[in-house]
Amino acid sequence: MNYLVLLRHGESQWNLENRFTGWVDVDISPKGESEARRAGELLKEKNLTFDYLFTSVLKRAIRTAELAFSVAGYTNIPTERDMALNERHYGALQGLNKKETADQFGEEQVHIWRRSYDVPPPKDVTELNPDGYAESLKDTAARTIPYYQQKIEPLVKEGKNVIVTAHGNSLRSLVMFLDNLTKEQVLELNIPTGTPLVYEFEDGKILNKYYLQ
Repeated sequence: MNYLVLLRHGESQWNLENRFTGWVDVDISPKGESEARRAGELLKEKNLTFDYLFTSVLKRAIRTAELAFSVAGYTNIPTERDMALNERHYGALQGLNKKETADQFGEEQVHIWRRSYDVPPPKDVTELNPDGYAESLKDTAARTIPYYQQKIEPLVKEGKNVIVTAHGNSLRSLVMFLDNLTKEQVLELNIPTGTPLVYEFEDGKILNKYYLQ
């Protein structure tokens, strides 16, 4: 048996401030540091070891892995960082307070931007988003799932133990693929910060799935 672990980064500073983060490279908060260390303790208690680490290129995911690995005692694990695992790009909403955005555009509209499957946020050009780019969850899945299939799935099928440290929406995309969820089901899915999600495999097939608590 081998395993794949998905770990959402610890609480970021903008999670704490209730702001849309997306691709803005915000670090984790003191609570996020504690969550990352606790994740390391849980991995160590379970006696999990890893052959490969994959992260996004954003510091909150990288820092979470560093802190968790330090506590767990992992060293010299081959690592790959790729934008394909980045958080969903929130377009013109990046940096905005979520409550203030709801006050401005209406709660229903903001809920559609945040929780619909294929409706991206507005693409207005801002200082934080000079290219006017924005992604829906569908767009995020369109880069995250192929990356998993090309880089991570072959390792899992070889029997390697892999950990992926990334973000709420990129990991939701992976869970959608792994669990064969519909687009309606994935909209109800929430992945907690700093809590390792373990998939156990046998001969490339999922045997079990659980969070470490």
